[in-house]
Amino acid sequence: MKWVKPIVLLLLLAAVFPFASWSATKGATVKGYVIDSACAFVKSLKKPISPACATACAQTGSPLVILASDGTIYWPISKTVPATGQNERLMKYAGQKVAVRGTVYIRGGSHAIVIGKIEPVSAGK
Repeated sequence: MKWVKPIVLLLLLAAVFPFASWSATKGATVKGYVIDSACAFVKSLKKPISPACATACAQTGSPLVILASDGTIYWPISKTVPATGQNERLMKYAGQKVAVRGTVYIRGGSHAIVIGKIEPVSAGK
């Protein structure tokens, strides 16, 4: 019977742990550049080379992401199931600095945002 208590505790931890590894913040605002994901990772850019470059990559299938000034990459996601891609919504902002308001999700070191509102901001802000 001494082993029953540790096993029950282990089962409880196993049931709770998957839910403890993510968080959601509603009404968050993220500022950053709309850039294609490949350039954000492979070239370690701090901002897009140009809007034309970001648009060209997005048109060939590279997902657009929001690259914050601290280097955090936010993956735009939909809240619907089945999920829908967000490139079409972001395309007119490709290569620009934007402010995105929505729900931010953090899980396992990845950051994602469900876009509620997006608007361009000047590069100096």
